[in-house]
Amino acid sequence: MPLSRRFGAEFIGTFWLVFGGCGSAVLAAAFPGLGIGFAGVALAFGLTVLTMAYAVGHVSGAHFNPAVSFGLWAGGRFPGKDLIPYIIAQVLGAIAAAAVLYAIASGKAGFEVGGFAANGYGAHSPGGYSLLAALVAEIVLTFMFLFVILGATDERAPKGFAPIAIGLALTLIHLISIPVTNTSVNPARSTGPALFAGGWALAQLWLFWVAPIIGGILAGWVYPRVAGGRN
Repeated sequence: MPLSRRFGAEFIGTFWLVFGGCGSAVLAAAFPGLGIGFAGVALAFGLTVLTMAYAVGHVSGAHFNPAVSFGLWAGGRFPGKDLIPYIIAQVLGAIAAAAVLYAIASGKAGFEVGGFAANGYGAHSPGGYSLLAALVAEIVLTFMFLFVILGATDERAPKGFAPIAIGLALTLIHLISIPVTNTSVNPARSTGPALFAGGWALAQLWLFWVAPIIGGILAGWVYPRVAGGRN
């Protein structure tokens, strides 16, 4: 598949992930009397990945996340020469989604940017969790996310069900970690909203690049050693 088509698929897929997931948090979760809560936000993130994995997985592999690209590279499933183009597409898709979400959200009287679904730790963690807690959570949860991805897409796994397993895994990850960091496990997802939240969100963005990439690379290294054989 030409890189230009894969670039487009990654852009659109990441756009949908950020717009659908963060949009549910910014627009729906806080709606007076009808909010979907963090369980609804968790499901929204899972559904974005599930739907787009079916839509464009055959085009780009449906990464939508720099940590996924790094993890697949570490696991020998993805060529290093394509890492930078994929990451650029993912980050641009996330920024575009955040911009569209901002344009919609700011159309309501009294709108304030606030956290704008950004990720944070310490005073900016939804539950007041420390930097260390956030670092551990993001590494471990990204590791598990990539482990599921690598297993579900293993050539020995049942065919056609990978997007379901991956989408449900991302839902579970959000159910666990929204109180800790507002859940990243995806540097692109963190970057888009942070650019609009500004200030503290940009200052803390480093963690939501470093931790997910570490977790993804670790999973890419561990999975083949656990599963054995071709993967």
